[in-house]
Amino acid sequence: MVDTDVAVLGAGAAGLSLAHRLAGDLPGRRTPSVLLVDAPPGPLRPPSRTWCFWEPGPGRFDAAVTACWPRLRVRPPDGDPIEGDLAPLRYKMIRSDDLEALVGRTLAHSPNVRRLAATVETVEDVRGGARVQVTDADGRSRVLTARWVFDSRPLGSLPAARTTLLQHFHGWFVRTARPVFDAGTADLMDFRTPQPAHGLSFGYVLPTGPHEALVEYTEFSSGPLTADGYEAALRQYTDEVLRLGDLRILSTETGLIPMTDARVPRQVGASVFRIGAAGGATRPSTGYTFAGLQRQTRAVAAALRQGRRPVPPDPHSARSRAMDAVLLRALDSGRADGPALLCRLFARVPLPRLLRFLDGRTRLREDLSVGLRTPIAPMLRSALELPGLPRRPFDHPSPDQPPLETA
Repeated sequence: MVDTDVAVLGAGAAGLSLAHRLAGDLPGRRTPSVLLVDAPPGPLRPPSRTWCFWEPGPGRFDAAVTACWPRLRVRPPDGDPIEGDLAPLRYKMIRSDDLEALVGRTLAHSPNVRRLAATVETVEDVRGGARVQVTDADGRSRVLTARWVFDSRPLGSLPAARTTLLQHFHGWFVRTARPVFDAGTADLMDFRTPQPAHGLSFGYVLPTGPHEALVEYTEFSSGPLTADGYEAALRQYTDEVLRLGDLRILSTETGLIPMTDARVPRQVGASVFRIGAAGGATRPSTGYTFAGLQRQTRAVAAALRQGRRPVPPDPHSARSRAMDAVLLRALDSGRADGPALLCRLFARVPLPRLLRFLDGRTRLREDLSVGLRTPIAPMLRSALELPGLPRRPFDHPSPDQPPLETA
């Protein structure tokens, strides 16, 4: 007996988005039954975090958007900032608590979606579907069966790769005593931070008003910092670079996103699939995941409603992944100066086109025009080197470091 047509494991951005797309009846479409399984309150439930993305006009989750910006700015280590208008795009920020609340309201009135607070123990294929063993909040074991399972929980370890960098960050939501932020412009990358010996670092500022912003310190490198290291780097950035003056820290967030050319499988059983960051939705060269998982969950929901086999697509094209592999290798080898390369792109490529490129939405001709604005020699050498490099496993960060991001 099948308990549900669809079991969605994990209620991060991917799990919530898929459940939201499947909620309710649509005329002329199949309405599958859905069970959303989320970890009970405790160590397995991820802390609050933010997701950012760009899109034109209104979007599906605008009611949960904390703020959006029509302009972006990149600051080189020295010299004038690079600033531009995104039109017709907008850069948007969603906080996980707000997305959870928005989707929760929809699911509470949906006739076909149920929720269960439980810890997933095992998932296995069985004839005609999959079996999921869970432990509920009271410690009772239970077995669920589903025709299809979509697992968005974080990977326990990363697949073997030729190159893996970690994008790791620590941020403060701050309120300042004086008005210091331009609420119409987000600082995407501020390279006026001390650069590490290996990789790159930058500040990230998302203002929500003249006195309030999310301010983060971010690194692309082979390993995360200590908690004290993040605090010191962020304090140096807010005090010495931004010169914010007196401020109050309202809340914090810490995260770690793998940037890797590993092949992340999206199908792990006849009826079991991975979605979100666990299913390869993260763009390797940027760490952005939210837009990719929306493309993935949109396709899965459409297939389920049409009665087709719901294999999650790769939200990033083979060409995009090949270009990302070259960039990651150039950065990891030290051949390319990360801040110089990125500032050069933002200075020489129209901002809307560059963002479409970073989202994998450009044509071959546009990709070539962007590629010609990167340092050709180190990129070409990295491209020629890649086929001969072995894929090696990457050690998971130690337990006292930030967990892998989920989405």
